[in-house]
Order: sequence, then C-alpha cells, then structure tokens
Amino acid sequence: MSAPTLAAATVVAARSRAHGPTSALWHAVELHRPTAEVDGACELTLCGSLARVDVEQPWPTPARDVCPACVVLSR
Repeated sequence: MSAPTLAAATVVAARSRAHGPTSALWHAVELHRPTAEVDGACELTLCGSLARVDVEQPWPTPARDVCPACVVLSR
C-alpha cells in the first residue's frame, strides 16, 4: 500500500486586524487545499498570527505594511 500524496502548498496573502497599538499587516498563509475552498475566514499565518485570507492578493505582496517574519518564513 502506498502513502497518500499531499497536494502542493500554495502561499497566499492575508490581512490581519489592528490590535491595540499595532497596525494591520499583510501576512503569508500556506494553503494545502484549493483556494476555491477558502471562504475568507481567518487562517493561521506562517508567523503564527490569525489573518483573513485574500486569494486575490498575491504573495509576496507589493504592499509596504508586510509582516517581516512572514517574509523570511516564506522564502
């Protein structure tokens, strides 16, 4: 019996919410399912934050307000 194969992961952008004195940032989310199944709910980002996925926003995003940890972790 062979082991099941996993689909290749897709990295998409997600927008976090501003919390207290911090501003909202763009984060990277690694999806292991089709983007059509993502309903805009919050997902766990590469850095461990929760952020709302935006499959229309490419990663890496050209925005200036990007999570530095996600930039490093997505390489």
